[in-house]
Amino acid sequence: MKKLISYVTSSYPDKNFTIDLIYTLKEAGSDAIELGIPFSDPVADGVVIQEANKRALENGFKLNDIFEISKKIANEIDTYWMGYFNNFYHKGYDFMVNKAIENNVKGFIIPDLPYEEAKDYEDKFPLISFVAPTDSYDRIKTILKNPKEFIYLVAYAGITGDEKKEDLSQVIKSIKEITDTPLYIGFGVNEKTAKEKAKDVDGVIVGSAFIKILLEDISNTEKLKKISKIAKNIKEQIND
Repeated sequence: MKKLISYVTSSYPDKNFTIDLIYTLKEAGSDAIELGIPFSDPVADGVVIQEANKRALENGFKLNDIFEISKKIANEIDTYWMGYFNNFYHKGYDFMVNKAIENNVKGFIIPDLPYEEAKDYEDKFPLISFVAPTDSYDRIKTILKNPKEFIYLVAYAGITGDEKKEDLSQVIKSIKEITDTPLYIGFGVNEKTAKEKAKDVDGVIVGSAFIKILLEDISNTEKLKKISKIAKNIKEQIND
């Protein structure tokens, strides 16, 4: 069974809705949650997630929200904190690790922390490895010396939410020669692309397709219904 990891921007429109959304995604077939920490300059994210980050911060997001949300949901569904390194560095990396352990979080996803710098932190707590289609075999081998939890394969060079296409067959082949750690693909995964992108990997990571709904001017109940429908559809497609 191929897995679906669902990204949500924490505390947009508010903390309690985020908790409701995560339970809804779990019921719809999500196997894990990538809980996004809002940040003022999310460089790896497209305009949709950027806007959700902006609105969450304007609504008064506090880092403590992440801890409270995780305390509620992380015992029910595998939870990973996704954030930019400034979030972790500013508060103190060891502090964040202790809070993650305290709240049963499985790992960190930090897209702006290159492998060369990540080496200083990877032994403290599971840190998800990123592989890009532009990485050479030797670099992939270096990055995946000690992979934790799963590998995040970036579907294309760019930002989240686009629908670019790249031939990933060689990079997937290289990864599978090096490790049997689960391989999930992210960036540009939605109802139209999920089936094709999931073909040779163990699962998909979906964010912008859900966050678009959060930004719509509709009731929270309607948002949950629409996101649930998308999640169910994607989970069915990748396992069809």
